Amino acid sequence: MSATQTIVRAESVRPTVLIVDDEPDLLELISLTLRRMSLRTRTASDLATAQRLLKSESFDLCLTDMRLPDGDGLDLVAWIQQNRAQLPVAVITAHGNVESAVRALKLGAFDFVSKPLDIGVLRKLVDNAIRLGADAGAPEAPPEPGKARLIGHSTPMEQLRELISRVARSEAPVHISGESGTGKELVARLIHESGARRAAPFVAVNCGAIPTELMESEFFGHKRGSFTGAVADKKGLVQVAEGGTLFLDEVADLPLHMQVKLLRVVQEKTVRPVGESQEEKVDVRILSATHKSLAELVAQGQFREDLFYRINVIEMHVPSLRERPEDIPEIARAVLARLGRRVNGPPPRIADDALTLLETYPFPGNVRELENVLERALTLCLGGMIAAEHIKLRSAARAPAPAPAAKPMEQAPSSALGDHLEGIERGAILQALEKTRYNKTAAAKLLGMSFRALRYRIKKLGIE
Repeated sequence: MSATQTIVRAESVRPTVLIVDDEPDLLELISLTLRRMSLRTRTASDLATAQRLLKSESFDLCLTDMRLPDGDGLDLVAWIQQNRAQLPVAVITAHGNVESAVRALKLGAFDFVSKPLDIGVLRKLVDNAIRLGADAGAPEAPPEPGKARLIGHSTPMEQLRELISRVARSEAPVHISGESGTGKELVARLIHESGARRAAPFVAVNCGAIPTELMESEFFGHKRGSFTGAVADKKGLVQVAEGGTLFLDEVADLPLHMQVKLLRVVQEKTVRPVGESQEEKVDVRILSATHKSLAELVAQGQFREDLFYRINVIEMHVPSLRERPEDIPEIARAVLARLGRRVNGPPPRIADDALTLLETYPFPGNVRELENVLERALTLCLGGMIAAEHIKLRSAARAPAPAPAAKPMEQAPSSALGDHLEGIERGAILQALEKTRYNKTAAAKLLGMSFRALRYRIKKLGIE
């Protein structure tokens, strides 16, 4: 192969960045910076030229200014999402114009950088975007045995997986909502591990577990001698997460004075350690979660509205077990397999009647409660087979069975009461079967239970 052919081939595999801006000086500065990173650059001074280049050429990243002579940078972000969805696009915003940056992130922008440009921040942004594009074409690695992952193939879980894959391609702040025990931290870890920051740290912090008087030092670090007991410089959790992801669990528990300081981290990407006079730049992605309603806390004045809009650029909801009971058998078997590995033994088994009992329970504690129930059952069973009698559930948490209004039964014996309840249950099941022309799957859906649970009740009640 000749030297000329080698140069052409090397040139063709270099990532290419499209820079869209109407300021010649800024175009030259960005182009020079990227060429020093061994990247090819193409430039456009208006929206029409940028769209023409995007239609005719292949790019690995697009950097666009917000203000263009013939349109808005947001228009280009929206156009790319519709026509080149796999292409990361970042916006260049005026200093302090965070509202425009948040709007761009909501439209699907990868990230934003503010004027005047910080070359170090720009290089990190471009490096992350190029790495993300390179990873997009690589085959997905199979999950490691025993590694935490999302389990279940119900519709809500498939939708959640698809959303995780999309938000992982962005740098936008994500807020994860859901009940306690649903796996919000697991979702945050999957977002981190699926994105360009996977090689950098993932730092999880429970905002409700840090004493208020130590919170600023824990988050932002401190200088030696800044207060009594500060015998050495210390990095904060934000600095420890440099280049990676900071996950703020139970963010609703942050006191108001810390919400102000966190807002500056999100907006300006800077922190000031306790006792330090100068701010320092940080490069972290913020993910947050809580089981509370942030919108309600904002309305009550307990959470800052401006911070709410900054961290809630993308909102994700993790479904409860009640919303996906069909996933319970798969989750149960995965938990038991993990418990078996813990003791280096064969995976415990679970009987159908035990699974049916689990499927009909509302699980207020969600997956975390299911794991505890199974671990307790495993200690009670013999021979590694869990049956219904080994499943101990909180009776107070059971979902009340709907029943028609009836006259109170004075001093009814327990057997008569049981017969009465079975009669009500038998009547409801027969009515559902008649309505669905004895289609058990449709009848189970009408009754709000799984097919397995309905089959079990039909057998128990002797319904033909």
